[in-house]
Amino acid sequence: MLNREYVTELLTGKDTTKHKSRMPARIDFLQSVSGLLLALFILFHLVFEGSILLGKEAMYRLTKMFEGEPFIEGGEPLIISVLAFIIFALFILHAGIALRKFPSSYREYRRYIEHKALLNHNDTNLWYIQITTGFIMFFLGSIHLYMMMTQPENIGPYASSDRIYSDWMWPMYLVLLISVVLHAGIGVYRLIIKWGWFDGKDPRGNRQRSRKIAKVLVGLYLLLGLASLGTYMKIGYEHQNDYGKRYVEQKK
Repeated sequence: MLNREYVTELLTGKDTTKHKSRMPARIDFLQSVSGLLLALFILFHLVFEGSILLGKEAMYRLTKMFEGEPFIEGGEPLIISVLAFIIFALFILHAGIALRKFPSSYREYRRYIEHKALLNHNDTNLWYIQITTGFIMFFLGSIHLYMMMTQPENIGPYASSDRIYSDWMWPMYLVLLISVVLHAGIGVYRLIIKWGWFDGKDPRGNRQRSRKIAKVLVGLYLLLGLASLGTYMKIGYEHQNDYGKRYVEQKK
C-alpha cells in the first residue's frame, strides 16, 4: 500500500515532509556528536592514564601539564576540576538523550530480549551491550567524575594509587574500565555504520572491516587499561605504609 503523503508528493510535486518536525533528527545528530566526543576523550584519557607504565615521574609530569604548570607556577588543580565539569556536562547530555531509546518498561525490555534471541543478529546484540554498559557508566562514571571535580589535587602517582588500592576503589575502576571501553568501541562502530562513513562502493565490506577494527581497538585499550590499573595497584601496595604522602618531583 502506497503512503498517502508519497502519492500526494508525486501528484502535486510538493514536499510534504517540510511540515514534519525535524527535532528527532536533530536530537539524534546531537547524540551522535556527543557520543563521538566522549569516545575520543575516553581513548585519549586511557592513554594519559597509561603514562604510569612509563614510571611515576612520567605520570606526575603529565598531571602537572594538565594543571597548567607551563603557564602557572606549581600548576593549578582547579583546571582539572573545570575540565572534569565540562566532560561531566557532556556525559549527562549524552546520557539524557540516549535514555529515550532505552526500554521504558519491563514489558518493553522483555519484548526486546525475545526479539534479540529470535534474530540473533550481531548488531542487535551489540546494542544490548551498549545499553548495559551505558547503565553501568551512568552511575560509576558519575562517581569518578564527581571525585575529579571535587578532589583534583588527589591525582598523581601516589594519590591515585592510594585511592585505587588502599581506598578499595579498584573494583569500581575495573568494572568502569570494561564498561567504558566496550561502550566507546561499539559506539564508534555503530556511528560508522549509521552515518555510512567509509562505505564507498562496498557497504557490507565496510561493516565487516569496521567490526574487526573495533574489536582490535577494544582489545588493545582493555589491555592498556588493565596494565595501568595493575600498575597503580602495585604502587599502592608498596606505598600503603605511607598512605597520604604525595609524590615529590625528582630533581635532575
